[in-house]
Amino acid sequence: MPTLHSMSKEDNLTTSGYLEQQVLIAMPGMVDGNFAGSVTLLCQHNDHGAIGITINRLSVFSLGDILAQLHIECTDDSILQMKVLEGGPVAPDRGFVIHSPKEGYESSMTVGPDIMVTTSRDVLAAVAEGNGPDKYIVALGYAGWGGGQLEGELRENAWLTVMADSDIVFDMPLPKRFDGALGRLGIKIDRLHSQGGHA
Repeated sequence: MPTLHSMSKEDNLTTSGYLEQQVLIAMPGMVDGNFAGSVTLLCQHNDHGAIGITINRLSVFSLGDILAQLHIECTDDSILQMKVLEGGPVAPDRGFVIHSPKEGYESSMTVGPDIMVTTSRDVLAAVAEGNGPDKYIVALGYAGWGGGQLEGELRENAWLTVMADSDIVFDMPLPKRFDGALGRLGIKIDRLHSQGGHA
């Protein structure tokens, strides 16, 4: 298991770009194996680049593994056995908690009306005590793009975008998130081709 970087208040996330509050859906022609078939919540977008967390891939770790490494005690088996997601190929030892709105955590950033992202360990301590956010998922690692890179990939039809909503992020079973996100656009997977067109 990778050694986790301590989740702390130094990871100040900010969002300001026009792609904020979006989910990226990988098109069938996606050549990067890190993202084929992925659904990625865009957490930050500005002139310097973008950061996203993939929300439909399981890691090999449980939340119990993460809590143990951070020396956070928990006796609730349902919390300990919760699966942790593979958030992306960058910094796989960095943890992120995507959660329903709840104020008071050290480094929370609002992604949408019903979605926040936190990197501080206090949210996991609250979860372990049974008084964390109503809904949450934990991911290791993230996806990152340099300035202008994501915009270029969008022009090349590597991704579709749809407004993020809490149902896709928290409630939908992982295997259904790709089709569910596409469904928000009124598209079915068998209608997609690897070569997108321009209207």
